[in-house]
Amino acid sequence: MFKNKPTTSLIALWMSGLNTLLFHFAFFDFAYQQLTSGIVTRLLLLLSLVVVMLTANFFAFYLLFSLSRRMGKIVLSLFFLLNAVAVYFVHTYHILVDESMISNVLNTNLEESSSFFSWKLVLYTLLLGGIPSFLLFKLKTKKEKLQTILWRSGTALTILLLMVFINAKNILWIDKHSKQLGGLAMPWSYVVNTALHYAHQAQKNKKEIQLPDAKNRQNAIDDPQKAVVILVIGESARRQNFSLYGYAKNTNPLLSQTENIYPFKANSSATYTTAGVKSILDYKDTDDLYEILPNYLYRNQVDVIWKTTNWGEPPLHILNYQNKETLIRNCSNDACAYDEVLLTGLKEDIAGSTKDKILLVLHSSTSHGPTYSSKYPPSFEVFKPVCNSVELANCSQEELINAYDNTIVYTDYILHRVIEVLKDFPDYKRSLIFVSDHGESLGENSLYMHGLPLHIAPKEQYEIPFIVWVGDANQKVKPYSQLSQHHVFHSVLHFSNLESPIYDEQMNIFE
Repeated sequence: MFKNKPTTSLIALWMSGLNTLLFHFAFFDFAYQQLTSGIVTRLLLLLSLVVVMLTANFFAFYLLFSLSRRMGKIVLSLFFLLNAVAVYFVHTYHILVDESMISNVLNTNLEESSSFFSWKLVLYTLLLGGIPSFLLFKLKTKKEKLQTILWRSGTALTILLLMVFINAKNILWIDKHSKQLGGLAMPWSYVVNTALHYAHQAQKNKKEIQLPDAKNRQNAIDDPQKAVVILVIGESARRQNFSLYGYAKNTNPLLSQTENIYPFKANSSATYTTAGVKSILDYKDTDDLYEILPNYLYRNQVDVIWKTTNWGEPPLHILNYQNKETLIRNCSNDACAYDEVLLTGLKEDIAGSTKDKILLVLHSSTSHGPTYSSKYPPSFEVFKPVCNSVELANCSQEELINAYDNTIVYTDYILHRVIEVLKDFPDYKRSLIFVSDHGESLGENSLYMHGLPLHIAPKEQYEIPFIVWVGDANQKVKPYSQLSQHHVFHSVLHFSNLESPIYDEQMNIFE
């Protein structure tokens, strides 16, 4: 291809320039939009960012090639392929490749990840990743002397230090936006955040911190009445699209006609599934791995059953865990392909329990994008036309919201069915609690789905429904104006007549 073999430093410089050109439009666009100074100051800072990115990438790529030219080609090719996939999601869904997004990716199952497939993704991967990788492998490179490597590496570091000195006055601005800029810098966004994810996972995988034992309340020791709570964990259900909260479209036709329904406003503690589910099951806001609600109740002689069509829950130490595959094997109707499969054997589970206290958890996936229209049976396509594309920006806002609203109608139906099951046990003390793991963006401000860091996420990604039903009209709930996901833990303890040193009456929703 070349008469003379290019040196490793020249290849590293070319690849650094190509990396900056192909994969950083969103990075520089974000930086430009966040700058409020004059045009000259903006351009100077952007120029500084270009120089820093070119130099930092050159330094890293050059060291790779200097250590091993073959390994350098392999690693850079992998970077370009992964960069292409990452920028596809950045451009298509306006996400940040931060630690929470990496956690989502690493915890996503095959069925969910396959729903993101599109020919546009293939095109991004081939054009931005495949072609540069192919050309890189075709190049024959010339190794450089150690003295040259040290001199050029030292020059790169000197330039980086000089740019830090020149931009000292912008350090506060850079620090303020470091998470967003870092989440758009390829390949370091996913390299650094993957390392952080596994480092934090290693901390979380420590032995679960056991909570103090619970016991029956003194005034309930002689009470033979059984108590059952069904906790339904919603997926990506945002509050503003529930007609129970004033939404103009009737997305809750069944629950709105149900007695003893109490809709509360709540905010999620995170904008992604793993952290949102953990928050629902934790007794307080914490990053530590304390004993979660199902494990705690199971250890304290409560019958705990977990049914799921989703993923991302913390480690569960219970006997009766039923995933989607298990549920489908015992299901024999057209609804088995949808979240109604969670209702399989529900009545039998309650009737067959030998314990006085029962917690049933249904972990749904009903409103998870991008394929909202595939999450409900055709009979629930109430609002039309709907978006059928995984490339949500290609759909009109009306089509996208219609498809999403149909998932809420289906959620309404599932919750209604759960309540009907509970009504078959009039001798039990009964309650349904529905709370979502997080919300969802549907094109507002050109944002889609969820996963932005909570401190910059729009309200659509964290304002969630918290809906309670009780089986006895005499069972009252407190008039809270705002709840957190942690109210679930203490409310279930109270409803089950359990005492515990960690119980907080202020976090209990029941009178």
